[in-house]
Amino acid sequence: MLRTIILAAGQGKRMKSDLAKVLHPLYGEPLLSYVVATAKAAGSRDISVIVGHQASAVREAFKDHDLTFIEQRELLGTGHAVLQARERFAHYRGVVLILCGDVPLLRPSTLRLLYACHGKKKRAVTVLTTLLTNPVGYGRIIKSPAGEVLKIVEERDATEAEKEIKEINTGIYCVDSRFLFDALGKIKNNNAQQEYYLTDIIAIAHGDGYGVGCLVAADQREVMGINTPQDLELAHQYLKQMKGPGYSSDEPR
Repeated sequence: MLRTIILAAGQGKRMKSDLAKVLHPLYGEPLLSYVVATAKAAGSRDISVIVGHQASAVREAFKDHDLTFIEQRELLGTGHAVLQARERFAHYRGVVLILCGDVPLLRPSTLRLLYACHGKKKRAVTVLTTLLTNPVGYGRIIKSPAGEVLKIVEERDATEAEKEIKEINTGIYCVDSRFLFDALGKIKNNNAQQEYYLTDIIAIAHGDGYGVGCLVAADQREVMGINTPQDLELAHQYLKQMKGPGYSSDEPR
């Protein structure tokens, strides 16, 4: 059985709102509702949501969605956030799908393809990537000449040469559960943000001799994150385009 962790603890300061970022509405529904629906449609029946900022408000808004809520009391980065689910996953042996609560346009078919790719290649980690003409602000995918993913470098820590790379990290992964929580125990916060980056599990996997691969999302609209009011407005436009002519907020997803 596929199990999912959704990261939904962030404050979203750039949204310029007191509302938790994942509760901001997109066509009348909270951003997080799209991510939950996509995870379920992709085949996940056990979903854990990592909450932090306005945790009680997020819990209340999704109390009838059959979710497990896990609180990240200190917001120390994405790696630290996932680590909070270690006890919940202690006896699980299988694939963990990691999603972001502020990436609402992802299609279930893309997640099913990611899961299938991960299983076929028998890797420890498979990351969903995409190609951007202007990748400013995103972590870059560093590969070997053979196409093996070696590491993900956050822009703040990237060299000028690494910043020229167009393939970026979407923050969406399939990970072997046993490897995941072992690797999370090894990550350090010696970076520009002094946070525990989930992306560091890629370099750990490579260093330990595990396979790391990626799947490139062809439609970059699917994997856009919502960080600003402008992003939210753009997501409204994208969703209307993806749904086709005549789509309105009154129609079901």
